[in-house]
Amino acid sequence: MGKRETHTAGARGPVQFSVDRNSPVPLYFQLAQQLEAAIENGRLAPGSLLGNEIELAGRLGLSRPTVRQAIQSLVDKGLLVRRRGIGTQVVHSQVRRPLELSSLYDDLEAAGQKPATRVLLNTTTAADAEVAAALGVAEGDEVVLVERLRLAHGEPVAHLRNHLPAGLLELRTAALEETGLYRLMRAAGITLHSARQTVGARGATAEEAARLDETEGAPLLTMQRTTYDDTGRAVEFGAHVYRASRYAFEFQLLVRP
Repeated sequence: MGKRETHTAGARGPVQFSVDRNSPVPLYFQLAQQLEAAIENGRLAPGSLLGNEIELAGRLGLSRPTVRQAIQSLVDKGLLVRRRGIGTQVVHSQVRRPLELSSLYDDLEAAGQKPATRVLLNTTTAADAEVAAALGVAEGDEVVLVERLRLAHGEPVAHLRNHLPAGLLELRTAALEETGLYRLMRAAGITLHSARQTVGARGATAEEAARLDETEGAPLLTMQRTTYDDTGRAVEFGAHVYRASRYAFEFQLLVRP
């Protein structure tokens, strides 16, 4: 027996799935990949129902354990959730962000992720050694500190901690809650030109887990970035953490000639 196809209702009409029994790729993985692709490209929007495992298994001619394994792999990624009395439901797609000089707010908005911001801190503080080195100021100099929680579809995605040179621009809390930091900088006449960035990973602390709606020790992506304007001046130093279940960086790699 070769391919077997089925459909489920999506935001843009029926979504077709098919499995190839002659393929060396496990059947559960074939189904999981197609479900994930439909979620990522918006064909299965947040809130869409997949139906129960028995129904989906019957339509595809698969065993219930195979369908359960496919669904569980996407539950583990945070893309699906099982709701008692409702069935399996799409929660959200993972944010895939290209590594370029762009703001998280802009990337979320472009991906249709409905970004929102909670400003946790908007104050001035004395620069420690790390911040002073990044911004090219003396240790102890006054700098602006902004901390924000960035949400997508109402769920926390990242905790953003940014330091800026004092006097660079006026940052009103209301404005920070309405749009992204880079948009405010550009509106103030600052031309963002380049950045130096480091990406890493670690487990969530208890405080981070509570803030990001994760469990303690859950994997987090980390990013540090120093951004420069077109005169070579450091205008921002960011230290951010992202939920690995909701967020990924994308790289394009080229072979050296």
